[in-house]
Amino acid sequence: MFETLSHLALQQYWWIIVSLLGALLVFLMFVQGGQTLIYTIGKTDIERTMLVNTLGRKWEFTFTTLVTFGGAFFASFPLFYSTSFGGAYWVWMAILFAFVLQAVAYEFRSRPNNAFGPRTFETFLLINGCLGTILIGTAVATFFTGSAFSVNEYNQSQWELTSHGLEAALNFHNLLLGLAVFFLARSLALLYFMNSIIHEAIYGRAKKHLLYNAIPFLIFFLTFVIWLMLRDGFAVNPDSQEVFMESYKYFNNMMAMPLVLILFLLGVVGVLLGIGASLLVKDCTKGIWAAGAGTVLTVFSLLLIAGFNNTAFYPSTFDLQSSLTIQNSSSSQFTLSVMSYVSLMVPFVFAYIWYVWKSINNKPIDEEEMESEDLHIY
Repeated sequence: MFETLSHLALQQYWWIIVSLLGALLVFLMFVQGGQTLIYTIGKTDIERTMLVNTLGRKWEFTFTTLVTFGGAFFASFPLFYSTSFGGAYWVWMAILFAFVLQAVAYEFRSRPNNAFGPRTFETFLLINGCLGTILIGTAVATFFTGSAFSVNEYNQSQWELTSHGLEAALNFHNLLLGLAVFFLARSLALLYFMNSIIHEAIYGRAKKHLLYNAIPFLIFFLTFVIWLMLRDGFAVNPDSQEVFMESYKYFNNMMAMPLVLILFLLGVVGVLLGIGASLLVKDCTKGIWAAGAGTVLTVFSLLLIAGFNNTAFYPSTFDLQSSLTIQNSSSSQFTLSVMSYVSLMVPFVFAYIWYVWKSINNKPIDEEEMESEDLHIY
């Protein structure tokens, strides 16, 4: 079946898969957002334990999705992987360090005879929540702003700045998306707390702080999107593969792909609906589902316009012709076709994740459950 598809069709298929995994990752980063709110929402030891445990039951989903996203990118577009991970390694090492801290924190926070105390590991969770969200957001923003690298005729890449990726965090437009992801993750976490924990005080604080986090999220996100729609983009000549700057490129991509535009608008409405209903409707606990689905659709749409419609998804600001596209950075047609059969298992994996998620959340967390001696406590 897949072997009959053209190389371009396979490249487009895998860009869709990678974009979907990236969108799911951004949604699941509500775990990171929640980790930055442990002391804001939890005022007592038992309240903080409830917050950590409702997040602890989901953190492995985020970590697994991150690894799957990276693996899919490596297998389908290896030149991007070698260029970005081999050149901008300080940023990726910082992200890796943050996720290692997270794993250590959940493993040891409630261990008997813990010499460092819970607060040490809660600090680790805070570091992961801040670094993980902001740095991943700034890294994704380089799909639109570009990075300083070059690629020679043998597909050997070289990073042209000694900061090796740290410069991305100093770019204003990259930071806009990084901070938007940070406050989105916190907003989603608050919605998740309202849905997964039965505790009147936690619910009230979460609802109060949802407004405080939703407003900066909307400001940073809308500023980024407006800037993106108005800026020049990195276009590719479909005949010569020459990369050139095109006015309003990403706006043009939206207009050229009306289905993507519809998905984007539905996603934005979903996020606003989830947040708005949770703020305005008394005792609303279902906002996480509308906002979560909206997050996936919105991020999915943004990643599609970064790579489709003859666009360089990883532009080079040092040498425009070194920019990476889904055509010049992908694996061979044979490799992509073989991998595509493996991708047919993805729906089953998603179904399993959904089943496990529902099983874990079958009963919301309460104080009585946290005091049970038969339960594994994070």
